[in-house]
Amino acid sequence: MSGRPEKHSLTLAGHRTSVSLEPEFWRAFREIAAAEGRPINDLAAEIDAARGVERGLASAIRVHVLAVFRARAGAREG
Repeated sequence: MSGRPEKHSLTLAGHRTSVSLEPEFWRAFREIAAAEGRPINDLAAEIDAARGVERGLASAIRVHVLAVFRARAGAREG
């Protein structure tokens, strides 16, 4: 694990924005989008719309990735 964030551009509601995430989170985020059969920009836009003003987009994406992987782990345990 590198731990050093990487900046990537996303398009949300027709506007470009940059998000910095660790490579592991980018891989997991892309995996989630692919598993849902949707573009990463669509998933990012959904997270952006639901995040609220107190949380930045990068943090909201990390929390989303964590929630998905926790749900998957719980499904395997049950």
